[in-house]
Amino acid sequence: MKEQIISLVETALDTLRQRGDLPDQPRPPVQVERTRDKQHGDFATNIALMLAKPAGRKPRDVAEALLAALPESPLVSKAEIAGPGFINFFQAGNYLQDQLKAALADDKLGIAPAARAQTVVVDYSSPNLAKEMHVGHLRSTIIGDAVTRTLEFLGHTVVRQNHVGDWGTQFGMLLAYLEEQQDQAELSSELSDLENFYRAAKQRFDESPEFADRARSLVVMLQSGDAHCLKLWHDFNQVSLNHCFEVYQRLGVSLTPADVRGESAYNPELPVIVAALEQAGLLVESDGARCIFLDDFTTRDGQPLPVIVQKADGGYLYATSDLAALRYRAQTLGADRILYFVDQRQALHFQQVFQVARLAGFVPETTALEHMGFGTMNGPDGKPFKTRAGGTVKLVDLLSEAEDRALALVSSKNPALDQDDLMQIASTVGISAVKYADLSKHRTSDYIFNFEQMLSFDGNTAPYLLYAYTRVASIFRKADVAPDSLTAPITTDDERELALANNLLQFGEVLQSVADKGQPHLLCTYLYDLAGQFSGFYEHCPILGADSEALRDSRLQLAWLTARTLRQGLSLLGITTLERM
Repeated sequence: MKEQIISLVETALDTLRQRGDLPDQPRPPVQVERTRDKQHGDFATNIALMLAKPAGRKPRDVAEALLAALPESPLVSKAEIAGPGFINFFQAGNYLQDQLKAALADDKLGIAPAARAQTVVVDYSSPNLAKEMHVGHLRSTIIGDAVTRTLEFLGHTVVRQNHVGDWGTQFGMLLAYLEEQQDQAELSSELSDLENFYRAAKQRFDESPEFADRARSLVVMLQSGDAHCLKLWHDFNQVSLNHCFEVYQRLGVSLTPADVRGESAYNPELPVIVAALEQAGLLVESDGARCIFLDDFTTRDGQPLPVIVQKADGGYLYATSDLAALRYRAQTLGADRILYFVDQRQALHFQQVFQVARLAGFVPETTALEHMGFGTMNGPDGKPFKTRAGGTVKLVDLLSEAEDRALALVSSKNPALDQDDLMQIASTVGISAVKYADLSKHRTSDYIFNFEQMLSFDGNTAPYLLYAYTRVASIFRKADVAPDSLTAPITTDDERELALANNLLQFGEVLQSVADKGQPHLLCTYLYDLAGQFSGFYEHCPILGADSEALRDSRLQLAWLTARTLRQGLSLLGITTLERM
């Protein structure tokens, strides 16, 4: 509806400009927002206030001219001026009913595909294969996945890119330790705990000069393509990736092995990247290293801040492989938009790399480059989440504790439940609670991790929303009615019916905002508000006890559309609904 009103206003503006009633100059984009008080209409625009000064007229005069030039539309029952020059639009009653019916009849809830479908490359999760996934990987993984699902739902072609850390000097140390251990046990047994394996290898590296020398030599051999080293490296990475995909499966994340394209994939291209930068006249030698100095980036004391792409010893850096990845994503994958879900603390790195990629011609100006930075998950002390001993928390351990706590909670509320059902519900509630607690926070904000809050059935939590869905499902079990059999007209005479109906039709706008901004918390807020609005509707508008069968069927349809919207919204967040809790 917003888009249709914007189109009507733009048509009126064009008419006024052609008449000479408005200056022939660039104008601000027309902004249309939903009103909070429905007595003042359903939508409003402030475009008359924006145009008054350049037109040399009073805002209300501009608004009156706009109203006079506004084309008639079956979607709008009336439009009127409010305050200093706002224009309020009232949507036609039959439009609301038609949209609700269309949403009920459509698998995608009446949400039209994107007007211009894009190829969007999304870089997310990207664990370091030298270690097990820890809590620091949670945000990138689940925020990236939620945005990816939303983009696909809206009709975009999404290419997932799991840019795993599978290359570099640390692998020499790991391969050297793997050599020592292979005579003692099978590879899978040795690597069952990657954290302990890494710590043991690091200890050997620090304590034994001979071991350190062997590690360094293995790095050189690996980079030169030695068959023995490549086999050890491949076997190690495969075991580490298996750890990752076990976590992805528990989290309900849509990444697959086919989405993995690690740093090593770009290794052959790094000399080519450096040569291309030199040909573009961007490289400068500084203390033996090859760098790029950008005018926009300096230190606090005003000194140039270099982007180093090749060290004095010939080695490459993250910036080099990121430039190769950008070129591949833009030129080979044909990306219209490239999104990076990486810690906010990497903002400077991406600003520099994006600018270099543009200057070098690796990425055209038409391709959008966006760093979707996020804050940190913190413990009660406000510092990054750690174990009590101060160590890194494995992500798999966090998920196990969430499931155990959810099991205790669900068992206390439903002690008579079958054990298998109990375990399934506890697993869904526990994992959903962790994911939703993170996704419901603004992406760029830090937040305090708190099991008690995230497992609460009160407030903006996964258990609350899962229960809200089951509540609607129970209505249909009691009614013993198939939703598809309901054909009565939908009425919205009660203010709570109208509020719920209007909220349901905002789903597409919310999803578009999530796709544009990469902020799943907008969807979480919408679903929480929707559940609350349904609760008010349910309490004040009897459904099964309605005064007539037609009214009952109308309200059942609103309930069914609510259930489907909750289920679809939670699915886009990577959360599975339950029919019973």
